[in-house]
Amino acid sequence: MFIRAVYIPPVLTQAVLSLFMKSDPEKLRREFEDLMARLTKLGWMSQGYVQDRGPGAGGPCYQWTPKEKGKTVSVALSKEQYQALQAAIENWRQAEQILGQMQALSRQFIFGTLPDIRRRKRLSKKVLGIK
Repeated sequence: MFIRAVYIPPVLTQAVLSLFMKSDPEKLRREFEDLMARLTKLGWMSQGYVQDRGPGAGGPCYQWTPKEKGKTVSVALSKEQYQALQAAIENWRQAEQILGQMQALSRQFIFGTLPDIRRRKRLSKKVLGIK
């Protein structure tokens, strides 16, 4: 088996990397801005879980369970608080998903458009967190 090393001048490295990434900077910028717009439209946010525990002693029982310093805390809620926290928790989950996509786009932009160092191995999409 014969293996030949090929030197790619730094001027061409960017072109080769952009072929690997298959994205142009303007498209990445537009996608990022769309995600930012979606993020700004979300309302109140909260972590934790809410539960409708059904009728209890004296009426319905709603509960919110966040983590405080690694420990689960249980908080009783009114129906209105339950509904508001339910929406806030869904907004938080959407925000986490959007932020994950923004991180992937940021890495794709940074590694795909800015000058890079010489590497023995090309960075994989898995390492960059790009699907």
